[in-house]
Amino acid sequence: MQKKKPLNRRDFLRLSGLGVASLFAGGLLSACSPDEAVAPTAAAGATPLPPVAPSDEALDLELVMRAVPGEVQIFSGQPTRVWRYEGEVLQGDPNALQPVPNSYLGPIIRVKNGWRIRVHFQNGINEETIIHWHGLHVPEVADGHPRFVIAPGETYVYDFTVDDRPGTYWYHPHPHGRTGPQVYYGLAGLFLIEDEPDTPLPTGEYDVPLVLQDRTFDADNQFVYQTGAMMAQMMGFLGNRMLVNGQPDFTLPVATRPYRLRILNGSNSRIYKLGWSDGSPLTVIGTTGGLLEKPITKEYVTLAPAQRVDLWVDFSGRAVGEEIQLINLPSAAPDGGAVFPICTVKVEREESASLTLPERLSSVTWFDATQAVNRDKPREFVLAMTGGRGWTLNGRTFEMTAVADDELVRLGDLEVWQFTNQIGGGMGMGGGMALPHPMHVHGLQFQVIEREISAAGRSAWETLKDGYVDEGWLDTILVMPGEKVKILLKFEDFEGLYLYHCHNLEHEDMGMMRNYRVQA
Repeated sequence: MQKKKPLNRRDFLRLSGLGVASLFAGGLLSACSPDEAVAPTAAAGATPLPPVAPSDEALDLELVMRAVPGEVQIFSGQPTRVWRYEGEVLQGDPNALQPVPNSYLGPIIRVKNGWRIRVHFQNGINEETIIHWHGLHVPEVADGHPRFVIAPGETYVYDFTVDDRPGTYWYHPHPHGRTGPQVYYGLAGLFLIEDEPDTPLPTGEYDVPLVLQDRTFDADNQFVYQTGAMMAQMMGFLGNRMLVNGQPDFTLPVATRPYRLRILNGSNSRIYKLGWSDGSPLTVIGTTGGLLEKPITKEYVTLAPAQRVDLWVDFSGRAVGEEIQLINLPSAAPDGGAVFPICTVKVEREESASLTLPERLSSVTWFDATQAVNRDKPREFVLAMTGGRGWTLNGRTFEMTAVADDELVRLGDLEVWQFTNQIGGGMGMGGGMALPHPMHVHGLQFQVIEREISAAGRSAWETLKDGYVDEGWLDTILVMPGEKVKILLKFEDFEGLYLYHCHNLEHEDMGMMRNYRVQA
């Protein structure tokens, strides 16, 4: 690849229109609310940003990514104040950054496996933050641990090689105690590792990312993030308006041909039970860790926060003018009782395509559970409400660098972990408040090898379990109340401190997060 001549710092700030003085004294930042407790605001008293380091000819892609406040026209009338990611390509393919039109979402980052990437992340909001590259296998210093947060005006440089299967990944903030509000106000974006050239799937405009988020707005079209009530925090945030790619009442125009829909649950806590309004089955071709070996068919798909699913959808049998809705079906998930539309798909034109659904999608190398060092006694993590401490993992909450003895793992080991979502008894509080927990493990992808449900949890579990997609590589797994889930994971390549936590962001911010340490 021919590399562009890298920009120096002065050129970069000039071209981006965000010199230091304008960045922290006016411009985008001046439009934000002065109410720092509840809304995005400008960085106050920020120090000048350090210069961008000289480029390295070995890099395939070098970016500057900024977290900045701004405004977006979501509804008619008053624009909505947001935080957002913006980016610039300093070196490499200029098409590696793809803005999402009419949205607060960050640009889609498109890369290839094997690329060496450098990202200069600049914090232009009024509080500490850091970026986590969700689902990627990277060194600990590139993973976005909360101990690496940077203050307003500071820069953090990521340098890593993409070493993951092609698929749908994403990026978002990860400061302790503030991940929920920062994501809620708009800081999130997709990170797509592109398929091999001979992959027989829809591409270009027929490969469509859909980011699902629920939000609540006040009368002035501003985001309302309810953090005051303890019960709301315990449950997690649930909004009353559906946004897709940052837009309400989203309609996707399509042609009479196959499409690939990449769906991310970017909500703080809502669990979706996705189905088509006419009852058509869903054809799943990929999960959080890339393509499946072969397509599978589901009546519905259960999608917990942070999970992704890729669907093959063929509209060739539908008439021009026909509409179909992707809807949320009733379930026992919190606030999951109502049917509501996610988005509308409208067939707008006729178009033929020679693509057919492949019988085999990819080659997958699986771990062998019999080779796990603890196959007879899995490492167990109990998910429970503990009196006085809220949501906990083995009775513990987050400590910035602390690691318990049962959170130490050995580099190169293959292990079985078991997440046990407890109902009552043991560490439960007053007989046991229990909620679903989407458990995310940083730094790797894992396999699901077994699920077990208790009698107490079965009725709720039955409303969602047929939508689980456990056939592929995953980085986030939904664990329903009364459920035990065993996963198989291998600690390869990197030593260091990584996180595992509930990806209900309110639970995470309350401390339902712990470190595990990989050591040689």
